[in-house]
Amino acid sequence: MLNYIINGGRKLEGETYVSGSKNASLPIIAASILNGGITKLYNVPNIHDTQMMFEILKKLGCKVKRNNGKIVINSKELISNEIPDELMRQMRSSVIMVGALIGRMKKAKFSYPRRM
Repeated sequence: MLNYIINGGRKLEGETYVSGSKNASLPIIAASILNGGITKLYNVPNIHDTQMMFEILKKLGCKVKRNNGKIVINSKELISNEIPDELMRQMRSSVIMVGALIGRMKKAKFSYPRRM
């Protein structure tokens, strides 16, 4: 177990940057489908999994813009309920999009998420 022991009776102060969490970001990105409009997200990590989620959103008809650490997702023009197999295979957690698709479109079509 990691411990911090602070001795000296002096005031401890400072600043640190806390990066965004993949495990928090992915469900929020999926939930943007339910909005049916504009969703603005901040502090989303720029990693493979979040990029794959954005690609899936684009294939479904959403518009995704990244600008200075802000992500703007417009899901108003959602036109498809099918997650492409090639994107589903890139990331197992893409299956979390299914619930949002069913909630918005009343059905979803997807393949089994498996690693390539």
